[in-house]
Amino acid sequence: MDNQLRTITMGQLLDEAVAGHPDNDALIYVDRDFRMTYREFVSVVDRLAKGLMAMGVARGEKVAVWATNIPYWVALQFATARIGAVLLTVNTNYKSDELAYLLQQSECENLFLIDGYMDSDYLQIVYDLVPELRSQDRGRLDTPRFPHLKRVFFLGMEKHRGMYALPEVMAMGALVSDSDYRARQEQLDVHDVVNMQYTSGTTGFPKGVMLTHYNIVNNGFWIGENQKFTAADRVCLPVPLFHCFGCVLGVLAAVSHAATLVVLEKFDPVQVMAAVEQEKCTALYGVPTMFIAVLDHGLFDKFDFSSLRTGIMAGSPCPVHVMRQVIDRMYMHEITICYGLTEGSPVITQTMPGDDMRRRTETVGRPMPRIEVKITDPETGEEKGPGEQGEVCCRGYNVMRGYYNMAEATAKTIDADGWLHTGDLGVLDADGYLAITGRYKDMIIRGGENIYPREIEEFLYQLEGVVDVQVVGVPSKKYGEEVGAFVIKKSDSDLTGQDIRDFCRGRISRYKIPKHVAFVDGYPMTASGKIQKYKLQELSVDKFPGPDRIRP
Repeated sequence: MDNQLRTITMGQLLDEAVAGHPDNDALIYVDRDFRMTYREFVSVVDRLAKGLMAMGVARGEKVAVWATNIPYWVALQFATARIGAVLLTVNTNYKSDELAYLLQQSECENLFLIDGYMDSDYLQIVYDLVPELRSQDRGRLDTPRFPHLKRVFFLGMEKHRGMYALPEVMAMGALVSDSDYRARQEQLDVHDVVNMQYTSGTTGFPKGVMLTHYNIVNNGFWIGENQKFTAADRVCLPVPLFHCFGCVLGVLAAVSHAATLVVLEKFDPVQVMAAVEQEKCTALYGVPTMFIAVLDHGLFDKFDFSSLRTGIMAGSPCPVHVMRQVIDRMYMHEITICYGLTEGSPVITQTMPGDDMRRRTETVGRPMPRIEVKITDPETGEEKGPGEQGEVCCRGYNVMRGYYNMAEATAKTIDADGWLHTGDLGVLDADGYLAITGRYKDMIIRGGENIYPREIEEFLYQLEGVVDVQVVGVPSKKYGEEVGAFVIKKSDSDLTGQDIRDFCRGRISRYKIPKHVAFVDGYPMTASGKIQKYKLQELSVDKFPGPDRIRP
C-alpha cells in the first residue's frame, strides 16, 4: 500500500469516481426508492453548482446547510466544493439561539434549510431570526442582525417567502457556461477551506473548525482503505451527515473508492436492517448505541445480515459484549474502530480488520498513515513513553486550518510545532496502539454527541435565580453519559429542576438539556480554589439514582 498523500480537490475526487465507474450506484435511499448512478449524481451536482454560481455565490463564501440526510445534502456537499464555496454544516438539533450564534460568528452568506426536524420548525425559526425575509426582495437581503447573510434557500420543491426553491437554483445553472464553470474550478487549491463544522468549546462557545480539501480528501481515502473498500462495496450510513462521521468517514471514504452510499435520513433500527438486507450492504456505520438498538430489536432475527463484512463503530467506547455480537451475529468480522475529533479531519487512529478482539475493544487502533501521534504531559508538554498516560497529540496532513476568526483559541489547540492537542488522555503501547483513558478537557459524550459543560453553564447563568452552576457527565448505561447540573441558587429563589429544563427547551439542543438537576450549597474545591468536577461526578451516583445508573 502506497502511503503517499493525494493532492486533489473534492471535485476532482468525484470526477475520478465518475470516470472509473460511471454506472455504479452512487446514492441510494431505500425508504423512497431513490437511486442515482455516479453519472447521474455528477449531473445533479454540476447543475446545482452552476446554479449557485449564477446566483452570485463566490469562492470562499460560506453555504450553511440545516437539513437531515436528504439526497440533496450530499449533492450540495460536492456542488459547493466544485465552486470553491465552504460547506457549513449545521446540527439538526440546533434551536434558535444556537443557529443565531453560528450565523453571526461564521459571517455566513448563504443558508439552505428544510422545513424542520422533530419538534423544531426550521422555517419559523429562520423567519423569527430574519423577519426581513418576508418583506425584502430575494438576493437583496439586508438584515442588521446578520449583516453578511445574502441568500436563503429552501432545500426542496416548495416556495417560501424570501427564499429560493431548489428547482429555481437548478434552473439558473443554464446561465453559466461550461467554460466559466471550468475556470472557477481551475482557480481552486487543495489547501482551500472547503468545510466548516462547529464544535463546542471549553470557553463556552462553539468554534468553527476549518477543514481543507487536502485534510478531508486524504482522511476519507485512508478510512476507506483501512476497511478494504472497492467499487463493489455498499455502505449503509445512518449517522448524521452534519458530523464528520457522516460527511467524511461516510461520504468521502465511499466516493474515493467509487463505492455505493445507502443513506438513511435518520437512524431507525428497522430501516437500517431493511436497508442492509435489501441492498446487500457490505459495511455499516454507527455509534455503539445504534448497534445495540439493532441487536436488541425484536425483529433482528427476521433480517439477513450475511452481506456485511466491515464498517465503523465510533463516537464512544465499545463494550466488549457488543463488539462480539456485532462480529458473530451481524457477520461484521472486519469491523473497525475509529478515534479522532473534528479538528483532526477527523480520524487520527483506526483499528485494522486483522486486529484481535482485545485491540478492537480496549484500544482505538494505531495512527493513520502520514499522521504522527504522541502522548505528552498536559502541564509540562514533556513526551511520555509507552504505557504512560498523558494528553493525546497528533501532527500531519489532517490538522485543521484553524478555528474561524478565533486566532487565540487556534494557538491554544495547535502548538508552534504543529501538534494538535486533543484534550483526551491516553496511553500508547509498545506496538503503537492507542487506548483512550479519560479527558483532560471537560467534555461529556452522550450517545456520540460531544457536549462541553461550559457552553451549558454559560447559558444557564442567564436564568434569574442562578448564582452558579456546574455541569458534569452522569454515567448512563444507555447513552454512556447524560448531562447533570449542580446549581447554587439565590437564597430567595424557588427554582426547580423543571424550571431549569423549561428555560433550556426550544433554545438549546435537546441532548444538551440537563436530564439531572441538583441544588447544592457549594462545590468540592482544591486548596487553590479549583472546583473538583470529578467529585461532582462521584456525587452524581447518589444524587441521581435510577435503573440506568452505573458508577464512574
